Amino acid sequence: MSTCAWMRSNLTTQGYCLGDAERRELFVALRFSTGLCLALVVAALALQSPVMVFALSGVGVVAGFSARHPFDHLWNRVVRHPLGGPVLPPNPPRRRHAFKLATVWLASVGVLLSAGAATAGLVLGGLLVAACGAVTVANLCIPSELFAWWERRTARKAPTAI
Repeated sequence: MSTCAWMRSNLTTQGYCLGDAERRELFVALRFSTGLCLALVVAALALQSPVMVFALSGVGVVAGFSARHPFDHLWNRVVRHPLGGPVLPPNPPRRRHAFKLATVWLASVGVLLSAGAATAGLVLGGLLVAACGAVTVANLCIPSELFAWWERRTARKAPTAI
């Protein structure tokens, strides 16, 4: 499988139904919210700031329970205009579920940092940075992959009507 096909498959796993032209047009836009989160999480970890991590958890709650990540609004209303970029589509359910998981992950990092367990917080935060980096660089959303696997697994076990 080519890199292009693999990255397209990764977006499909997140729940996007995009043609090649639309996917190319959204190349930067789809990475904006995760890329900005990635940079902010790295900064929060470098500062070992539980306040910043908890604030990012709040962003994650909104992202997980609404059709658009808060940073999608920033892209759509401000950033895309000077870049000539397209409007972002709403986030599909699997991607929103991944944001919910990231919210819990961030909250856990915040609790660890607040409790003085900096090493554990930084390790858990580093794993989050790696996951966020994968989705930002390659559209590889590990939680979406796990949700898709779970859906395939449970669909096979469902009884069939005769």
